[in-house]
Amino acid sequence: MLILGIDPGTTRIGYGLVKKEGGDFIFKDAGLLEIKNVNPGEKLVELEKQMSALLKRTKPDKAGVEKLFFSKNKKTALRVAEAKGVILFTLAKNSIPFVEILPNEVKTSVTGYGGASKNGVAKMVGHLLKIPTDKYIDDTTDALAIAITAGSKL
Repeated sequence: MLILGIDPGTTRIGYGLVKKEGGDFIFKDAGLLEIKNVNPGEKLVELEKQMSALLKRTKPDKAGVEKLFFSKNKKTALRVAEAKGVILFTLAKNSIPFVEILPNEVKTSVTGYGGASKNGVAKMVGHLLKIPTDKYIDDTTDALAIAITAGSKL
């Protein structure tokens, strides 16, 4: 089973693809969708295009998307929520079942501690997937952690 993890953002959306075989997770792919448009409406259109292309290329069976938790900056939180809406819409449009996962659930699932640092999550992702994570930014290692957590829930 191929599981896609998505870490929503406004201009950078992390993604991570893992294969679940029995109780093991195998790294398949990770990267960023980068949205360069300045116009908020055009950003959402571009995100849908890039997300559709990602789904077509990776062909996941299931997906996990990080649930919005809290943001001090309401304007940023609204923009991330808009992007997340496009992500969920695109998954649904492509008939890909998904789960939404809180950040502390991801941290607990991967590290055993809900207050783990991003660096701690990245290290455990590297350990679980048997890959060096130093070449990946936290958006992608978070997305891989989301995929692992989704795979444990599905």
